[in-house]
Formats: sequence, C-alpha cells, structure tokens
Amino acid sequence: MSLAAASPPVSRARLMAEFALLFLGLPALLAFGLGPGALWTVMIGAFLVSVALLAVTPGVSWRELVEGPPIGSGRGLLLFTATTAALATGAVLWLAPEALFGLPRRATGLWLAIMLLYPLLSALPQEVMFRMLFYRRYGVLFPDRRAAVGVNAAVFALAHGFLWNPTALAMTAAGGVLFSLAYLETGKGRNLLFATLLHAIAGWVIFTVGLGRFFYHGAAPA
Repeated sequence: MSLAAASPPVSRARLMAEFALLFLGLPALLAFGLGPGALWTVMIGAFLVSVALLAVTPGVSWRELVEGPPIGSGRGLLLFTATTAALATGAVLWLAPEALFGLPRRATGLWLAIMLLYPLLSALPQEVMFRMLFYRRYGVLFPDRRAAVGVNAAVFALAHGFLWNPTALAMTAAGGVLFSLAYLETGKGRNLLFATLLHAIAGWVIFTVGLGRFFYHGAAPA
C-alpha cells in the first residue's frame, strides 16, 4: 500500500499543521505544562480528535478497525512475545530486581484489572491515533515507508516523554517500529487488530514482569 495514496486530498500545509499539533504539541504540553496528572484527559481528548479526523478523511472506512487477520503471523506473534518477555525480564533484573513480578504478587487484583482493561482502554486508542490516523491521514507527508516508520517511532516515544525516563522512551520507540510493521505489513496493509494485539501483549508483559513502574504515570515527576 502506498502511503501517499492512502492520505486525503488536503493541503500539505494543513496536514503538517495538524500533525505538529497532535504529535508534537500535545506531548510537549503534557511533558512541560500539564504534567502526568492530566494524562487521561489528554488521552481521551486526543482519541476523540483522532476519530473526528478519521471520519473526514476520504477513503477511510470504519471496517478498517477489524480488517486483517487478528494474528498476522503466528510465528511472528510467538517470537514477539518471547523476545519481549526476555528483554523485559532482563531489564527488570538489571534496573530494579526487587520489582520482578511485584505487581501480580503484591497487588493481584490490580494486575488482573490491568490485564483485562489495558487492551481496550490503552492499546486500542493509542493504535487508532499512532497507527491508523498517522498512516491513513498523514501518510502523504512521508512517501518513503522507512522514513514514515522512523518518524512514527519517534513521535510514539515522544508521547511518553512525560514519564521522564529513558527506559520508557527506548521501549516505546522500539514498539513504534514493531507496531507500525504489524499494521503495514499484514492483512491489507492496515491491520489495526494485529498492531493492537502486539501492543496489548507488550503492556501485559511490562506490567507483569515489573517494568510497569517505568510506565505508570503516577510515578512520573510532577
């Protein structure tokens, strides 16, 4: 799928302005102005704006939310899960060994709630904005797919900048690349289901093995 062909017939200047406000301005406001306490307000607002922009983007169908096989590649899914678990466990043992499996051991109810709600309340809204909206509306700004994936990884990491720790930035940048590839390279070239599944698995692993402290907004400096 051509990224340029997927984007709407809107002026490049308008698209660039929208992109700058959504993917640069909002993260900067959250990190330097509003602070982590405003995370859910910003997330909900950004999601609603994303839905509104997708609704006026020619060629976008809401069927895209469920198009593509939910498991784009069984082997790839297993490899992603195993690699993520190994790297996350290694990171916990290096950075905070006392936190290993701390959440399921010490707050089982909270851990189960995260396992249940994370895909719907966090992974899916982020994938709608950072994958579906990014590529379907702003793909024309990045006609080279490699450049688009690189920029996507950068802005996805930047969106987590309010956490103020390099672990979160590094992992979300890597996640941005992998979730983009899952979205672009499986199904019809826009497999939101598979990207959301990988995102959910990453979240499950992170909060299970003990890296959640690096992604919990309440632990970020005010």
